[in-house]
Amino acid sequence: MTGYVIFAHGSSVESANDAVRAVAAQASADGGFALYETAFLDGGRPLLPDAIAAVASRGADDVVVVPYFLTLGLHLQRDLPELVDIARQKYPGLSIRVAPPLDGHPALSAILVDRAREAPAP
Repeated sequence: MTGYVIFAHGSSVESANDAVRAVAAQASADGGFALYETAFLDGGRPLLPDAIAAVASRGADDVVVVPYFLTLGLHLQRDLPELVDIARQKYPGLSIRVAPPLDGHPALSAILVDRAREAPAP
């Protein structure tokens, strides 16, 4: 069974973390991801290792970490690989895959156009 972990930076502003959780829940519903968790690097809970442990304890033998980050910046180049390596050592029978960040997805430009059009009139 595949478990999905939507992985975001996290914030000290809990409403920002709740917004991520809401998007993760909607994406999981849209994608038919019966087994998922939302995880954070910092500022929110659960942290990525705890989310991986949670889906594994619920029967996942394969985990897809889906970064909720715009670009392949420092956190995805340094922090995420380190966390995934630690999880792979802790759960040697668990397959852990990492999806690409949002950058490069064709829907991003459409989202920017939509947001630009939603700006208040002068």
